[in-house]
Parts: sequence; structure tokens; C-alpha cells
Amino acid sequence: MTIDRRHLLGGMASGLASSMASGAFSRATLAAAATVNPAMPPLIADIERRTFRFFRDLVNPANGLFPDRWPASGQVAGIAAADNLHGGFASIAAVGFALNAWPIGVERGWMSRAEARALTLATLRFFDRAPSGPDATGVSGHRGFFYHFLDMQTGLRFGNCELSTVDTALLHLGMLFASGWFDDASPEEAEIRRLATTIVDRAQWDWAQPKGAGISMGWHPETGFIERIWDGYNEGKMVYVLALGSGAHPIGDNGWDSWTAPYARFWRGEGASRHLAFAPLFGHQYSETWIDFRGIRDAPMRAAGFDYFENSRRATYANRAYCAANPMQWRGYSDTIWGLAACDGPGNHAVDYHGRPAQFLGYAARGPVGQPDGQDDGTIAPTAALGSIAFAPEIVIPAAQALARYAGGRLYGRYGFVDAFNPSFRDTTLPVENGTVDATFGWVGGDCLGIDQGPILSMIANHRDGLIWNVMRRVPHIRRGLTRAGFTGGWLDR
Repeated sequence: MTIDRRHLLGGMASGLASSMASGAFSRATLAAAATVNPAMPPLIADIERRTFRFFRDLVNPANGLFPDRWPASGQVAGIAAADNLHGGFASIAAVGFALNAWPIGVERGWMSRAEARALTLATLRFFDRAPSGPDATGVSGHRGFFYHFLDMQTGLRFGNCELSTVDTALLHLGMLFASGWFDDASPEEAEIRRLATTIVDRAQWDWAQPKGAGISMGWHPETGFIERIWDGYNEGKMVYVLALGSGAHPIGDNGWDSWTAPYARFWRGEGASRHLAFAPLFGHQYSETWIDFRGIRDAPMRAAGFDYFENSRRATYANRAYCAANPMQWRGYSDTIWGLAACDGPGNHAVDYHGRPAQFLGYAARGPVGQPDGQDDGTIAPTAALGSIAFAPEIVIPAAQALARYAGGRLYGRYGFVDAFNPSFRDTTLPVENGTVDATFGWVGGDCLGIDQGPILSMIANHRDGLIWNVMRRVPHIRRGLTRAGFTGGWLDR
């Protein structure tokens, strides 16, 4: 499976710059965070607020688009303001996570409801009116799907990226959350609900099945459908839930069977550790950000005797156990410094490491070797652990504390954690794709990515009070999709 489908543009970028970049948490900052949310450890509340600030500061208020990464894609020097971010490219998946951020900000007292409503409406109005069609240029999407990357200013297809089914799904889930949360009788919030439903139902999921019941990963106007379909076990559950739950272009009942057909190849572990494995942890977090899988089961999980939430918890423990065992003997790995997912890396370099050849990578999916799509070059992503806080807070919170202290706070700045770091990459003579290299602490990335910051903020909210899950339980598309997939039990039966 081609996980590195994001086709990110590399580029050198300055490190995060802010008065808080050292990671030294002032007593006043932590006290304020604890006052807002006394049930959370002060650091977690501080991470939540800094990560929210990432979304609030960098969104384009004119169209609701959000940059794929900061500072590289926004071409920003120093601490950016929204008015100079519009030269880069947006990620539609990051927009989906940004739509989660606005209600979280309101619930936490960091944004007014009017501000959240205005940003949400700007986003929905843009996607409602965005040009669509089969042409390779001058459009934002086709057949209800949108291109993976869009120009931050014009909203048109960026480069030669794909019309992405999974990234459209992430965008649509953010829209559906907005439609459920903005529930008052005002004309503006009624418009949010109407536009979200209209945009989501335009996706022609039945068109995205070029060969049988499987849904293609995407489409290019130059070459047609991507041959690879979503199946097995990864973040693709949400694609089929939305496709089955569509109000206008649903797929047939056999869609979920196509998705689950290869499950036999994905089981790892025994007894209490047995789980459907996918090496990068984001595959256990993206669908789960919006869909509350606690207590509901489809046929494979009824046979297994546990639900997908428990599966994600076991996958989180397996990721930590692999890092603690550290079979490849990378520097820094431990039972508190852990977390492998798709993330930035120092760059493609083959070097000698402890007397053996080692291949370091740039942006790539990472995870325990021996699991599906597993590869390990010593790069750790804070989002991998933090995005699992709702599944296993007892191991994630100590990891967050250790990551915040790492190297004197080099990972933790104005917008929370940088995307990734690699303590084993210490060659200061080699060029890196972003960030800096230190002969003692290794490589520390310089960017924050929207699709990695998004799970941190959203899953902290779910851990805190189930905010996103509680809203999404009421969304007809989700209930319909889960029911058609054969899920029963728990909240779905009530």
C-alpha cells in the first residue's frame, strides 16, 4: 500500500520561534490551563491550548482553508499571522481538523461562538461554490470529491495532486461535526447544517468504485483512478462509513465486506494483545477521531470479542512496547519516548550507524517492523502518542511529559509539538529537509503539520469530555453508515 501518498513538497524552513519555544512552562501559563480544566494535568491543557492556537492563527479567514504545514508551506518567516499565509498550499484533510478546532475553542473559552460560526461558514461557502469538473486545472474537485492540496488563496488544485477519497472523507467528517455542533435556530447555523449536508452528499461514492465493491484511493485527470483500493486495516474505515451512509450516492451493501476481506493478514499478537495491526498509529486514530467505536461491533469484531476502540488501545500499547524494546537500537527510544506514525524525517540519507548501514527517510509512514507497512528509521512523532490519549491516557500522559522535557524543550513551542525528531541522526554535515541537527540531540523537525496537530487537539477533547464523539453519534450519515456496515450494540442501538 502506498502510504506516502501525500506527495509533500520538501523545503528548508526555520525552526519555531516564540517566547515559549524553549518549552519552559511558566507557572502562570500552567496555572491558567489548570484553572480552565482542572480535570486534566496542566501540561495536557497547555498542549491543547497551544495546538488550538496553531489552527486559529494560521487559517485563511476568507475561505477557511488551512495550510498543510507551518512554516514551510505558508512561506512564513518567524511567527506568522494569517494575512501572510496565503502563498502556500492547503490540505483538505487539515481543513477537516480545523473544523473540529472551532467548537473546541468555543467550549474551552478561547473563541466566541460568533467567531467559530464565521470561520465555519467561510469554509462551507467556499467548498459549496468551488469550481468542479474533469479538467486538470482551474478546479477544486470533481464529482463531489476534492483535490488533496489546494492553493491557499485561489482554492484551486495545487500541482498534480490526486482527487483524494480519504482526504475528502476527513474534510467531510469535519463538516458533519460542524453540522451537529452548530444546532441553534439562527439563520447562520441553519446555513451551516444545510451546506454541510449538501456538500457531503455530492460525493459520488459509487463512481469511486471503478472495479467491484472496493473504493479507489483517488483519481487523477491525467491518468484516471489509482489502482489501489481501500481495504485491509488502516485509516480507511471512515471512507466506507461515509460511502455507506451517503444520502445521495451510497455504495452497495457489499462495500464493508470488501474493506474487511483481507483482515486475516492483519492480526498480530496473542491473548490480550491480539489486535488488527497497522504499523503507523495514525491508522488507528483518524477514523476514531470522529467515530465513537466504544461498545459497537461489526461482524469481524463480534467474532474477535472486542471493539475497534479496544483495538486502537492495543495498537497503542504495541507501538510503545516496540519502542521500549527498541530492536534496531536507535537512540532515545524508551517506554516514555515513543510513537511511530507518518511524519517528517531528516531526509533520505544512507549512513553508517553503530557499524551498520542505516537508511534515514524524509516524510514517510513509520511503525513497528513486522506489522503491516512497518518501517523504522529512528524517527519519533509526538502525534503518534498524543493522538492516542483517549485510548490509553495512562501511558500517553507520561509520554507527553517526557516529550515536552526532551532536549531542554526543543520539541515544544508556540504551537505545541513539532512534527517529529530523530535522536539517532546526528551528522551535522548532511542536508536536512527541514529543522536542525544537533551533534548531541540529533535532528529536530522545524514544521508543524495540520494532519498531525489535528488528532492531538481532537483526541484531547474526546478524552476530556467526549465532545466530538457525542456530537457525531447524532449525525445521520454516521449512524446510517455504521448500521449498513453491520455494526450493532451500545449507543448505536439506543
